[in-house]
Amino acid sequence: MGISTFNDTFTDDDFQEAERYLSETPPSDVDPALEALVVEIIGRVADKWTMLILEELHEHEVLRFSQLGRQVEGISQKMLTQTLRFMERDGLIERKVYPQVPPKVEYRLTEMGERLGRAFCGVWIWAERNREAIEKARADYEARAQA
Repeated sequence: MGISTFNDTFTDDDFQEAERYLSETPPSDVDPALEALVVEIIGRVADKWTMLILEELHEHEVLRFSQLGRQVEGISQKMLTQTLRFMERDGLIERKVYPQVPPKVEYRLTEMGERLGRAFCGVWIWAERNREAIEKARADYEARAQA
């Protein structure tokens, strides 16, 4: 997912909301159920397949199962099925089945899926802004490790 994929819809308001939330140290009144949900969702969406599917559906709007399989390089049919089920269960995508032979199934992002993509755009922006510092830190670490 490139920085420009969702960047056009990641607004200043989104940045301000994230900064406001992060400025509460620690965030006030954390609901344990919400915290558990966040941990679960991060675990699920932080995998590369979910992010790649988000990107492809954002770029193409609607894709059939076989098209997604071709677009998401390296994903097995089993992993694609599993990831799509998790994403549908969490409300990130919608699945439309057409009653025909052979079956035709299409997938598209929900509004919530689009918002998740915009939220992860912040990671791309952060990476772009900190690329040199990260590369330097890695080089410094490798130099220390070899010494």
